[in-house]
Amino acid sequence: MTLFLTASALILLATLSYSTLCVASPFGTCRKCRGFGYLTRTDRKGRLKHGKDCRRCHTTGKRIRIGRWIYNRAVHVHRAGTR
Repeated sequence: MTLFLTASALILLATLSYSTLCVASPFGTCRKCRGFGYLTRTDRKGRLKHGKDCRRCHTTGKRIRIGRWIYNRAVHVHRAGTR
């Protein structure tokens, strides 16, 4: 029983922490370009080069977090339903 309560408390803590993170900082770094805004490439000598612009984040290096995206959709559906 104690193990169940501990696991539930940890899941609740993780959920609240992620929710707080989404409120405080709704944008995170892009996973594809790792926040650079462009894909890095290497030349023949192994040096890094500026590659193509990232299509996921549109060269900003930032993307909206999944939790914030879900929250925005829920607010949109609620507003549309109460008009």
